[in-house]
Amino acid sequence: MRILVVEDETPMAQLLRRCLAENGFAVDVAATGEEGLWYAGEIDYDVIVLDVMLPGTDGFGVLRSVRAAGRWAPVLLLTARDAVEDRVRGLDLGADDYLVKPFALAELLSRLRALIRRGARERPAVLAVGDLTLDPAARRVARGGTPISLTAKEFALLECLMRRPGEVLSKAELIERVWDFTFDADSNVVEVYVGYLRQKIDRPFGRQCLRTCRGAGYWLADDGKDRVDHVG
Repeated sequence: MRILVVEDETPMAQLLRRCLAENGFAVDVAATGEEGLWYAGEIDYDVIVLDVMLPGTDGFGVLRSVRAAGRWAPVLLLTARDAVEDRVRGLDLGADDYLVKPFALAELLSRLRALIRRGARERPAVLAVGDLTLDPAARRVARGGTPISLTAKEFALLECLMRRPGEVLSKAELIERVWDFTFDADSNVVEVYVGYLRQKIDRPFGRQCLRTCRGAGYWLADDGKDRVDHVG
């Protein structure tokens, strides 16, 4: 498996190269956004590790150019601990996952293995699950062409679910991705916002797409017109 690491901090780049090489990966390292773009354009990587803060062309510029060029290797963003906006922007631009600095190398390896298993696939500009659509850039949601007004948190929760349709996402994972990792995991905020979403994206349209898998989490079905199994 071949990995591109785009990281301008030399100690971090060397640490990542050594760790990945010791775990059987072939690793290329780029120190600038421009260098990263050249590598990404010349070689088909299994996954790209991309720091947001880069000299010259930053990580967002690299990601935008890579996706515009039709390169769909999974991208793992490295972001600052307090940069929630960076994570949202990166996902909107086509990133697949993010990791907050500082991080454990074991978690990095786990996330990379998960991305590699998922493989390269095109990330459409507009997400669609059945007749439910979400445009991350324009911040628009519609069901069968009918616009749906959502709050910022409702939008973020729905986007998280629509990026992984049919997959059960745990309450802890949703809290981490939609709120942040310091949020109280015992809070019922996820249940509350799932209820809000159901009132807006499902019930007015006679659907039951936003499902509860009891004891595990929540998932979004392609079409909930008739199926009611596992709905909480």
